[in-house]
Amino acid sequence: MTAKTTSEETRILHQSILGSRRLSNYWWATVVSLGGIGFLLAGVSSYLGVNLIPFVESPQIIFLPQGLAMSFYGTAGVLLGAYLWLAILWDLGGGFNEFNRKTGKVTIFRWGFPGKNRKVEATYPIEEIQSIRVVLQEGINPKRSLYLRVKGRRDIPLTRVGQPLPLSELENQGAELARFLQVPLEGL
Repeated sequence: MTAKTTSEETRILHQSILGSRRLSNYWWATVVSLGGIGFLLAGVSSYLGVNLIPFVESPQIIFLPQGLAMSFYGTAGVLLGAYLWLAILWDLGGGFNEFNRKTGKVTIFRWGFPGKNRKVEATYPIEEIQSIRVVLQEGINPKRSLYLRVKGRRDIPLTRVGQPLPLSELENQGAELARFLQVPLEGL
């Protein structure tokens, strides 16, 4: 969760959720795209016998099997790079959590893939919220996240996907949210 705004007079807590528009995704999209283009150009250069990359002697590469393999990996890299850039463009996973005590509603909103289900939005009455649950899992693939526990429904994730939040930040956010909603904090 990146930005939080609380307004006492309106009694609204708004948390912005960072989606796929983070620095690491820009980095990997750039690296994969450039690598894919390089491999594709090297494969095409070996097929045509023309040097399309000025600093590499691609025509000296024999097309079968090396040039063909480079063309295959280049095409895969370009397609993966295009997917990563589209995910950034669409801001997959981005959205907000809004807890509105004035209207008595909790709104969870996320952006998904284009189509009829692009906007993923769930609204719940505050009275149905049982607790805020903290999940801590250490090890090779650590997991630190907050969940909204709603009566008769599965737990709803409140934190972003990706790099786990620092433990102190997770505790503070969970405690602040539980205090705001006047529900217990579970899992610590």
